[in-house]
Amino acid sequence: MFAPLKGRKVIDLTQVLAGPYCSYQLGLLGADVIKVEPQDGGDWARIGGPDAALSDAGLAAGFLTQNAGKRSIAIDLKRPEGVALVLDMVVQADVFLENFRPGTAGRLGLDLATVQARNPSIVYASLSAYGQDGPMGGRPAYDHVIQAVSGIMQLTGAPETLPNKVGAPYVDYATGMNGAFAVLSALMEKDRTGKGQRVDVAMLDSALLLMASHMTGAATSGNIPQASGNEAFSGSPTSGVFKTKVGDLALAANNERQYPRLLQAIGREDLATDPRFASRDAKKANAPALRQVLAETFLTDTADAWEEKLSAADVPAGRVRDIGEAMNSPQVKQRGLMHEYGIGGTNRKTQAPTLGFKANGSMPAAKSPAPRLGADADSVLKDFGMRDAAIAALRTSGVVL
Repeated sequence: MFAPLKGRKVIDLTQVLAGPYCSYQLGLLGADVIKVEPQDGGDWARIGGPDAALSDAGLAAGFLTQNAGKRSIAIDLKRPEGVALVLDMVVQADVFLENFRPGTAGRLGLDLATVQARNPSIVYASLSAYGQDGPMGGRPAYDHVIQAVSGIMQLTGAPETLPNKVGAPYVDYATGMNGAFAVLSALMEKDRTGKGQRVDVAMLDSALLLMASHMTGAATSGNIPQASGNEAFSGSPTSGVFKTKVGDLALAANNERQYPRLLQAIGREDLATDPRFASRDAKKANAPALRQVLAETFLTDTADAWEEKLSAADVPAGRVRDIGEAMNSPQVKQRGLMHEYGIGGTNRKTQAPTLGFKANGSMPAAKSPAPRLGADADSVLKDFGMRDAAIAALRTSGVVL
């Protein structure tokens, strides 16, 4: 079993998407993730979405996505006893993860200095909108706000429709992945030096890193990239999205080696001797004319047929699919990207993503479904050495739900 973080304990105070997705990755790598939730409903992502029954049960799809394999305990952090309990748990933990607005952890009594005073070798990781410093550091934000502030909205879609949000909360999930990478790096550094580490991950930083080549280009040339619709990043006139007899086709014949293979696959070898398209510079100068020829040709068959023909000719191309088609494709199923779980307390099932890469031939998946609020309080507290009487006292006092 691929479990490089087996034996590591993560105290996870995060909610919604980015933070929980970070700890979800750590859990898939074998860590014991203890999800500390507020008592008044728990993680905000537990409710909402199109399925009212699951929302009412506190198991909405937004929660099921990135909380499988974790253990839940509901602690009242507004009470000193609740904060003291978390600090007691910190002593035996490897990672402390929070995504409060900067300053909130300190007001709760769970700031870096306090946590590391209890466990000097812990990795203290914070995920936030803009980071722990800078003039915007204390501001709140969600994914679509960061898409706006980072410039993503000004690069997405056709120029005449700007600004456009990317269809999924990519910044949240990119931040979660970046956070998991940061925590893993900090754990390795802790193991190397024996010293605790501080990790500061920002949604804005993660969003900009998704456009790394654009940033470098702008910094080097001073030219700000503009939205280009469905054109490929390469700008090649033989790339883009084309209408077909049935469906749309994405084509990426980006280099000169692929050009003759493209012409052969579409039955237009005559274009190779057309002086308008005889060289790279000529194709670029006459891009509208070349695109028009391709557009007319692709209308003669379906997107599925063109995908097969072009792929056989070693030309990158694919029919435009929706997410349901993509998830249910034989390729994705063969890879094992999604793993099926039962939904606790119901007779229903769901699927959640695995780690996203194969290790020793398979993609690591969580070993248990997403927990109900506070479902694991007893097992968590016993693991931290607490006796039954003490656990009962915490429940009676209301510190633990």
